[in-house]
Amino acid sequence: MIAVDTTILVYAHREESTWNERAYAAVGDLAQGTAPWAVPWPCIAEFVAVVTNARIFTMPTSLDGALEQVDIWLESPPLVLLGEPLGFWPRWREMLAVARLVGSRSHDARIAALCIAHGVRELWTADRDYGRFPGLRTKNPLVA
Repeated sequence: MIAVDTTILVYAHREESTWNERAYAAVGDLAQGTAPWAVPWPCIAEFVAVVTNARIFTMPTSLDGALEQVDIWLESPPLVLLGEPLGFWPRWREMLAVARLVGSRSHDARIAALCIAHGVRELWTADRDYGRFPGLRTKNPLVA
């Protein structure tokens, strides 16, 4: 199963993004396909926080627009939302401790641990920081 990170979701949504067309097509292919694909719940929350933030965008997405976008993704029949399963803490704790991650990087470890816990074979992201997590294969679908 392929999982999609916040960066790809934001680029797919924000039309002014240099990567909008490629990200929109990549997410659209997953959403319209038949194979299961995934988004971690924390990425949904981060997506809403980022696209509605006036400190990031001069013209941020309205809350209604962000919620509508999430609703559209949730209508994709093969979409699987990844949440913390029982026994999640030891996996996340180990990732934090081994990589010595603090601050916002602890969020990346949470996403990586969720993907590994759910058997994700590949995380699509434009964030190179995920390369530090053994056991999680990443791909940037926006570049050749």
